[in-house]
Amino acid sequence: MRAPTQLWVPDFCRLPTLFAVIVSAELVVLVLAFAPLDNERAQVWAFGTASLFAQWTGLTSALLLCKLRGALSRLRLLPGALLAWLVPVAVAALGAWLLYQINLGLHLLGAPIADPLRFVIRCAALAGLIGAVALRYAYVQEQWRQQVSAQAKAESESLQARIRPHFLFNSMNTIASLVRSDPQKAERAVEDLSDLFRAALGAGEGESTLAEEVELVERFLAIETLRLGDRLRVQWQREEPLPWDLKLPRLVLQPLVENAIIHGIAQLGDGGTIAIGLRTQDTRLMVTVGNPCPNDAAHDPHGNGHAQQNILHRLRYRFGTAASMVSRHDAGYYACELTLPLT
Repeated sequence: MRAPTQLWVPDFCRLPTLFAVIVSAELVVLVLAFAPLDNERAQVWAFGTASLFAQWTGLTSALLLCKLRGALSRLRLLPGALLAWLVPVAVAALGAWLLYQINLGLHLLGAPIADPLRFVIRCAALAGLIGAVALRYAYVQEQWRQQVSAQAKAESESLQARIRPHFLFNSMNTIASLVRSDPQKAERAVEDLSDLFRAALGAGEGESTLAEEVELVERFLAIETLRLGDRLRVQWQREEPLPWDLKLPRLVLQPLVENAIIHGIAQLGDGGTIAIGLRTQDTRLMVTVGNPCPNDAAHDPHGNGHAQQNILHRLRYRFGTAASMVSRHDAGYYACELTLPLT
């Protein structure tokens, strides 16, 4: 028995899937309209009525599969797939019988159907063939989508697992050095660290917002300032109005700022200024993180590259190809810019 929580049946409630059903149904009607096999079919399948019938069959089948998704997913794959395939077959057979009954009085198809049983069987068989192909395609797409989601989640957890111990050790060392010299500052640091990790853990899982991501960065910088002192300077550039409630994956800004400190500010004797810019342009949000770095090298390709690829992968999963990341290193200055769609 497959685990109930693993919904292997495609999600026919999603708008892209419903759109695919509508387009597929209309394509079948066009094929039958322009390439009839005999005079009977050319006479029976009047284009307008056939379109309505095909759309009704497709959308009704999608609605039933949407409602039955949980129940079908609890079955084994073979019987569950068979029952899912029978849904469009049964809907097409019922619709064909109803169409026959309506046509008796209204003559929607131009003439009475000579053999109603054959008409019903042919409609059900056609729905069965198309339904089998559509279900197989939707199943493959659903499995791919779940695999990408699982991979994105695993990479996110891997990134967080890498960040938390590293940052925790540095923070605890900083707090330990302040306990005797400045107890009040050490107490504030402990509170910041507690709030930071509560936010990083996300009180569970799920998405974050732009406001929460910025707050996470501010708490992170407050603790790092205790460690680096005057060597770390921060310049915020926020051009209001900003979409503070924009949904984002968790931990997409903090790793960029952490890399700016580790591979840039911490490597310079006099430190430097991290510039963090937030602005909107048309229907896009632009986020820029820039910092000075050693002249002879850009950021570490192993640490920084992995974090950036991870962030881009999760943003692409959330926003599609509309999300992008561009980085450049020129004359001792490194900058990374994220571009995210607002809609």
